[in-house]
Amino acid sequence: MDKNSAIGLTLIALLLLGYFYFFSPAPVPPPAAKPLKEQSIIPIDSLSKKKSERPLDSVVAKQYGDLSSFLTGKETFTTIENDVLKLTFSNHATFNEVNLKKYKTYSQRPLDLVKGGNNSFSLFAEYQGKKVDLYSLHYKTETLQKGDSTQVIFTANLSESSYLKHIYSIPSEGYQIGYRIESNGVSFNGKEVGFYWSDFITLQEKDIKDSRAKSTINYYSTAGSFDGLSESSSDSKSITDPLKWVAIKQKFFLSAIFAKDKFSSSALAVAFNPEDTAFVKKAEVNLSFPANAIASKKANFIYYFGPNDYKITKEVGEEFSRNMYIGWPPVIWVNKFLLMPVFNFLQKFISNYGIIILLLVLFMKLLLMPLTYSSYMGMAKMRLLKPELDAIKEKNGYNMTQAQQDQMKLYQQAGVNPFSGCIPLLLQMPIIFSMFYLFPNSIDLRQQPFLWAEDLSTWDSIVTLPFSIPFGYGNHVSLFVLLMTASQLIFQWQNNQLQAVQGPMKSMGYIMPLVFLFMLNSFSSGLSFYYFVSNLITFGQQAVIKRFVDEDKIMAIMAENRKKAASGTSKKSKFMSKLQDAMKASEETRKKSKK
Repeated sequence: MDKNSAIGLTLIALLLLGYFYFFSPAPVPPPAAKPLKEQSIIPIDSLSKKKSERPLDSVVAKQYGDLSSFLTGKETFTTIENDVLKLTFSNHATFNEVNLKKYKTYSQRPLDLVKGGNNSFSLFAEYQGKKVDLYSLHYKTETLQKGDSTQVIFTANLSESSYLKHIYSIPSEGYQIGYRIESNGVSFNGKEVGFYWSDFITLQEKDIKDSRAKSTINYYSTAGSFDGLSESSSDSKSITDPLKWVAIKQKFFLSAIFAKDKFSSSALAVAFNPEDTAFVKKAEVNLSFPANAIASKKANFIYYFGPNDYKITKEVGEEFSRNMYIGWPPVIWVNKFLLMPVFNFLQKFISNYGIIILLLVLFMKLLLMPLTYSSYMGMAKMRLLKPELDAIKEKNGYNMTQAQQDQMKLYQQAGVNPFSGCIPLLLQMPIIFSMFYLFPNSIDLRQQPFLWAEDLSTWDSIVTLPFSIPFGYGNHVSLFVLLMTASQLIFQWQNNQLQAVQGPMKSMGYIMPLVFLFMLNSFSSGLSFYYFVSNLITFGQQAVIKRFVDEDKIMAIMAENRKKAASGTSKKSKFMSKLQDAMKASEETRKKSKK
């Protein structure tokens, strides 16, 4: 690309950015979510009446034995708040509502991880030979202030000396809630107590399809193994290994329970109906722990209701931060030890996340400048050898083997590694791929606007189409993706000129940007903005490098290398030696196969 083309492309980009910043209409406010009562969610335990309203029959009374007197009563609620949570407890000793005070849904409604009938809790134990649900009882509620924590105590007193208690401890700060169960004079006969939690996950984000693809159940065993159910489809699993924690994972939020000791066995399931948009997925958690833990005051647990934010979750529990998936090695190392620390540092001083992304691009480009320079030099050498490479192809015609051998000989004589332009690019791949995991999964970008994008964590849209384009494109047009694709096509054209690419590889370079046009149209707009700016800065880098590259000097060095090769004083590189040996072995194998 010459100087005029580079200047022209930059001016076009600036004009587009300026137009959409000053003249584009304000983002259309998202539609209000349906009230809960209008949603087609039927909680598992709903039956049409509340537990407190159902008449107590003789069969139920017999089943609950001495606890049957606690089955009737009026359901009451207790609300406790700290700096980030608003919790409403039912006197059934369970959560009725859990609200995250610092967050809103995409439609700007209160963000509740537990909301009335969307969640169902049961605690099954064997009492006097019968299976009972301890969360069906009506408990006496008491609230105490203990240091920096507020305790909500639910008590069922069977006599002056026998009782069953559920104690929740809510700290003044943070998303963790302590929970323990204890009893005195109330014995449970079975070996285990079963904890059941059903969650009809409601839509918190813009795109239900994307939310479903990021919602599942993850778990961590006492043996140190992290795993989870499928995110892309309905799934279920029975686990015999003891577990340390289980998390119902949404795209940006988590509802989890930890055992101070362990859960002895578990059964997990997620399911959804693609046609039903009332909820994202249904998650079911079945856990068990020893029944004698209640009497011995060892039934201790911790709930976590909060953001899936790496900065927070890494302090919560063992491997809990892995709920935010940031890639596989070495991509995860790049995100964990390079990109995320830089991103977090910039957040301390800058509130505009579009500017943060821009500065992150500049930082990465400066960091990778030596590799970019090395890649450019390699491509420049290959371009200078192009006339001789073309002559070799013409000379050998369809004899590809001989053509390759002659090319290797030319590379050796000129002291050129044919892969010198590609190897630096390959070394950059972990950094390039790391962005695919960081931006779409980073809660920091959630609901952060920039230019025409109202939320950098999801796709931006300048046009909504009356139809859906197949192959994953969707029914909207993302301007950042269009700009990224256009810049990538021009970048590929420029590289082809530098590398003198011929044949099928020349066309393949233009196909990939078009593939990404479809792939990224529904991805995070922060990601496509990053790559667009990255391409623009790359153009500038190459223009600067070109001014400092003396092609006459490169030609002189290659001429000197040829003289040394002719005199036998040049040393053959190990890479070229192995490459030539591999080609010779391939040719010998081909000749033997013909015989």
